[in-house]
Amino acid sequence: MAVNANETPGTRKITVAHSPDSDDAFMFYGLATNKLETGNLKFEHTLKDIQSLNEDARNGVFDVTAISFHAYAYVADKYALLPHGASIGDKYGPIVVSREPRSKNDIGSMKIAVPGELTSAYLALKIFDPDFEHVVVPFDQIIDTVLKGDADAGLLIHEGQLFYSQKGLLKVLDLGEWWHEKTGLPLPMGGNVIRRDLGRELMQQVSKYLHRSIAYSMDHREDALTYAMQFARDMQPELADRFVAMWVNDLTLDYGDRGRKAVRLLLEEGFKAGIIPHPVDVEFVE
Repeated sequence: MAVNANETPGTRKITVAHSPDSDDAFMFYGLATNKLETGNLKFEHTLKDIQSLNEDARNGVFDVTAISFHAYAYVADKYALLPHGASIGDKYGPIVVSREPRSKNDIGSMKIAVPGELTSAYLALKIFDPDFEHVVVPFDQIIDTVLKGDADAGLLIHEGQLFYSQKGLLKVLDLGEWWHEKTGLPLPMGGNVIRRDLGRELMQQVSKYLHRSIAYSMDHREDALTYAMQFARDMQPELADRFVAMWVNDLTLDYGDRGRKAVRLLLEEGFKAGIIPHPVDVEFVE
């Protein structure tokens, strides 16, 4: 492998991609700001929205990438799941909202703005009711789309989950609440994956440093949150703090048995419902 001028001999570059969301930025704070000693590995960070990352993963663009669990169904041949770095909602998750009072029983007859067909939020909603009509809208434009009447409802991910009521919208369904009632498990949204062709030893080495980055951020929460705020799309600090707390938690450090079971069950349910066309072999780097 050729060595760049700014790299020392023996250095191995690892490309890492994640979204510019405050929770992802928080997780990667330790690595992105060079707070950690990483031996001969040099981590190169790229920020992209989750829909782009899902598409890039299908082409194996990055060594490590954040990804929706729904998208993992289509890249499991190229990537394995890291045992940390997940965004998992325990009794909460993406929210369907509308302008007028609507029942969750109405979902099948509604036109719903969704943030992407490869998102786990879309997968979960299709498992709940496959009959709704949908239109794909960038996640940060979904609230406006519903307010303008261009869709009957919107499927909110990210910080819109926290302030939709301030915009005058009403909750129709919290998919995390529904999933917990159905399964007793948390609802997995996204995780980090690593290219299988790096080889077992290098995969494990990279995994160790990424785990340390999450632990460092959680141990230095105030500094990590200050760093993440620059990616928080004008959120107030207290809102960003709430958002990060929702999606960076103990299940982020380690899925545990519940988290792993939840990922497998979500993809199994997607396959049984005919949304995912094949069974998915869910493999974690140990």
